[in-house]
Amino acid sequence: MRLQPPSNHQTRVRLELQIDLEYDIDRYGADFIFNIHAAQTPHQWVDNERLKLSQDIAHTMHTDPVTANRTLRLRGEPGTLHVQYNATVDISHHAADPCTLREVPVQCLPADTLHYLYPSRYCQSDRLLRLAANEFGALPHGYSRVQSICNWVQQQVSFVSNTSDANTSAVDTLVTQVGVCRDFAHLMITLCRALNIPARFATGTDYGADPALGPPDFHAYVEVYLGDRWYLFDPSGTATPMGLLRICTGRDAADVAFATIFGGVQAHPPVIRAFAVEDAGRGFVLPHLGSQALSTDRGSGMAAGFTAP
Repeated sequence: MRLQPPSNHQTRVRLELQIDLEYDIDRYGADFIFNIHAAQTPHQWVDNERLKLSQDIAHTMHTDPVTANRTLRLRGEPGTLHVQYNATVDISHHAADPCTLREVPVQCLPADTLHYLYPSRYCQSDRLLRLAANEFGALPHGYSRVQSICNWVQQQVSFVSNTSDANTSAVDTLVTQVGVCRDFAHLMITLCRALNIPARFATGTDYGADPALGPPDFHAYVEVYLGDRWYLFDPSGTATPMGLLRICTGRDAADVAFATIFGGVQAHPPVIRAFAVEDAGRGFVLPHLGSQALSTDRGSGMAAGFTAP
């Protein structure tokens, strides 16, 4: 059942999304796990959703009850497999004054955020403890410190296509100082976790990116837990945060790859289209830059002993 948006939201963003994937499968067939469906959350509603497969094959869908990630599984037959996903996605942002957002002490964090304090495959926060303390330890705690981490990553790393691969970690990116969106996200997450700030990896599309960077693509960004919910940050600085359409969240890229393939397959570049709809009469605005902190998450609630301002 489609979740209905709450009536108290006056402005929303509507995106028309289309994802086209194509694969050439060898004579043995192959198994696929896709994370391409837009998440359905209390602040993001999916309508007119259509999945089209070029092969007449069975497929299954699973929605994670905690993250709202929606996973598609199928086994492709030898030959060409074309996967097309279309959806209309409405996003209603919770906006807050950044000055009011505080970091939550570890002892007061909700249980479902603790998972995002730990080191993970691509985010080795235990290796950057001293760097994080030296660079950001003396800064006032709260949204401004997280924004300083985001800005620092943008300053230290240059966006250069085809400079990283599936083995590139946050430490690698720190050394080479080049990468793509997932590398920026991994480094920011790592530094936040090194300061005991929960941070998670999110995937979407790069709405608003400069065409000079290449055709539209999947995009990696960061959600950081502050106050009582997860707030959006785009450390690569390539997309418009208000246009970030959530597909998946996880510890790092290993949890949320748009396609995981088991078998002999040649993949073609994905074709992504995301168009914003402007309709002032219905409250839809075009994504734009602003000064407020944005969240598309309902929040986890506060633990006893901590009160947000």
